[in-house]
Amino acid sequence: MDFAALMSKEIAKAKPRDSKDASDTTTATTTSKKYIRRAEIEAEREAAYRAEQKALEEKRAAKAAEKRKREEEAAEEAQEREDRRRRLADETRRRREEAAAEEERRRRKRLGLPELKEEETQDSRSASEDAGDEDIPDDELVVKLRGLGEPATLFGETHGARLKRYKRLTTVVTAGPIPTTLQLVDEQDMKVSADAVPAPQDRAARKYLFRQLASYFTMVLREWEAALAREKKQQQQQQHDDRDRDDTFASKAAVNAMVSSRAHMVPLFRKFESGDLDDDILKPVVEIVQAAQERRYVDANDGYLRLSIGKAAWPIGVTMVGIHERSAREKLHDGERGHVMGDEVTRKYLQSIKRCLTFAQVRWPPEDIRQLMG
Repeated sequence: MDFAALMSKEIAKAKPRDSKDASDTTTATTTSKKYIRRAEIEAEREAAYRAEQKALEEKRAAKAAEKRKREEEAAEEAQEREDRRRRLADETRRRREEAAAEEERRRRKRLGLPELKEEETQDSRSASEDAGDEDIPDDELVVKLRGLGEPATLFGETHGARLKRYKRLTTVVTAGPIPTTLQLVDEQDMKVSADAVPAPQDRAARKYLFRQLASYFTMVLREWEAALAREKKQQQQQQHDDRDRDDTFASKAAVNAMVSSRAHMVPLFRKFESGDLDDDILKPVVEIVQAAQERRYVDANDGYLRLSIGKAAWPIGVTMVGIHERSAREKLHDGERGHVMGDEVTRKYLQSIKRCLTFAQVRWPPEDIRQLMG
């Protein structure tokens, strides 16, 4: 027997068993970790993806909840500010109404008049503010509203609001160059009397005067529009060449003047409707219209100049040559209306009145040629 084989056999017998088992286990583990299935890799990747998506979803939900919380807090703060503002407005209005009622009670007590009840005071105040001077009994008002096919009473509607709704439904707007709620008078009633030159203080007379003025300016604007339409029609009949059918510069300027005058006189008509035209302007306008109706256009132009420029002494040249102001300088505009043209709206409808005068002297020429404006 070979000596080397015997030595190997003896050495193998003497080798411990534990070392052999540990060697076998390490070899098996190394062998098992060396080869991994594709399903296990895919499962691990899917688990990692799901964990990442869950973390992102939780982060998004946290951000959305925080944003929703901020929006709710902002909405609550805005609602609180609105409630505080409404309470303040209600408190201010209540104090103002109480002060007005207390003043009315003191006035009635001073004059020896009986005190009014709270309901009567509120109804009278709402009726005077919303419905005007004319009042209608509630039963009659309900019948009239039902006759118009309207509901008799809306939710929470008072007598003043109901009367205002009826007035709005029955208000007739006059069709014309400038639509207005004023009832225009006939041509024979447009003549402004001499008694109207001082602005009347009576409410009925003042309202009738506004109707007369609105009727006169409406008539002038209608005649102006009709004259321009006739002139344009005649020009179209006389012209045969296609190149010459365009409107001339003069006709375009005349149409633009009429259109701008009509637009600029709308605020004047609104003042006629509300009746809040100042006496400083109403008196000269009445003088101008009265002179124009009598075909005294030079006098009407003088009234326009007095209204627009005034009779104040206007300085010419150098007025201050030193450090001291002359004592007569402060008298230049004392008591005179020299700045009526400072308001843009007033300036425009006063210029429109001047244009109406220029057309009126052509449409209704004066008997005395000296009354023609330059």
